[in-house]
Amino acid sequence: MTTLKRNLTFPLLLFYGLGTILGAGIYVLTGVVASHAGQFTPLAFFLAALVAAPTAFSFAALSSRYPKSAGPAFYVKEAFKSVGLGTATGLLIVVVGIVSAATIAKGFVGYFNYFVDLPSATVIFLLVIVLGATAAYGIVESVAIAGLLALIEIVGLLLVIHGGWLQPGVVEVNLVPDTNGLVWAGVFAGAFLAFYAFIGFEDIVTLAEETKRPEVNVPLAVIGSLLIASVLYFLVTYVAIATVPIAQLSTHAAPMAFVVEQHGIYDPELIAIISMFAVVNGALVQIIMASRVIYGIAKINREDHFLADINPTTRTPINATVLVSAAVLLFALSLDLEALATLTSAVTLVIFMVVNLSLILITASDPWHSKIVPGTGFLLCLGLFLSAFSG
Repeated sequence: MTTLKRNLTFPLLLFYGLGTILGAGIYVLTGVVASHAGQFTPLAFFLAALVAAPTAFSFAALSSRYPKSAGPAFYVKEAFKSVGLGTATGLLIVVVGIVSAATIAKGFVGYFNYFVDLPSATVIFLLVIVLGATAAYGIVESVAIAGLLALIEIVGLLLVIHGGWLQPGVVEVNLVPDTNGLVWAGVFAGAFLAFYAFIGFEDIVTLAEETKRPEVNVPLAVIGSLLIASVLYFLVTYVAIATVPIAQLSTHAAPMAFVVEQHGIYDPELIAIISMFAVVNGALVQIIMASRVIYGIAKINREDHFLADINPTTRTPINATVLVSAAVLLFALSLDLEALATLTSAVTLVIFMVVNLSLILITASDPWHSKIVPGTGFLLCLGLFLSAFSG
């Protein structure tokens, strides 16, 4: 029987994670978050990072114990001793990957139309077809492309930060608002959407069966990618809010290109190109992740399931990749950007809560393993989830 090929290294994993985190939100959703949080947008991103951090440690701990491609689906199965619950969790993860990729594909249109004005449906269709074919071609090739694009994304964000740092501020940025309840409601609403921008570190665990020394390299990549992304996000949103009027930023379809255009130091077309690479990368990684989880779930339930088939030439799950790509196309053509991001954040928070509970249950009999981190992760995810739907 053909198996997945184990040849991924730590650097490839790290940049894979960075690629999906950076491409998933900051290049697309900065304006949307600013429309809720206003001058406190950096605080909204900081709170989102704070919510994600304990769960990242839980993923790191579980991936070290169980280096399986099904990721959280396998963790939940082991914790609750239920294949059905594990499968349900895996399906939720697949939904997140599909909807997230659809969100990113939707965001790609704004940057693409910066150069060429084509119908949104045409742009989305061509993008998803190309990305699906890339994901099916080979894992090393796909992850190498994702890593290269991640480097380009980081350069783009550094240009935004540098350009903004050289400009006098037009908006006063306050990192901590007063006790006004309406202001805090806007900050939490912004944090809920900003949380979407941190989704991606958990995708790394789905490549465990294709990674060398996964019990070491996967946890390090999970923590490292989230830490680097958090620092970049805070700096980018700070200079964006400080140098660009919020009313204009919150309505622009290509926010990073707009910020750079207002700075007048770097060519906005350069950032628009980099932004397109970032968005493409985020969608590619989500398609890879979702197809691996579907493969893992199918393999858990039945070894000969057609979704568990590995192509002997590419050594990738072709059937699962085709299914995911078709679903991404459907969602991208059906829902708007904020609705897609909201759905992704909500489902991801539920998954994160279940994963934290799984670590608590798995280590229940281990007195040396602290329950504080997964417990904190669970409560923070629950709090953000409830704050978003409490009005």
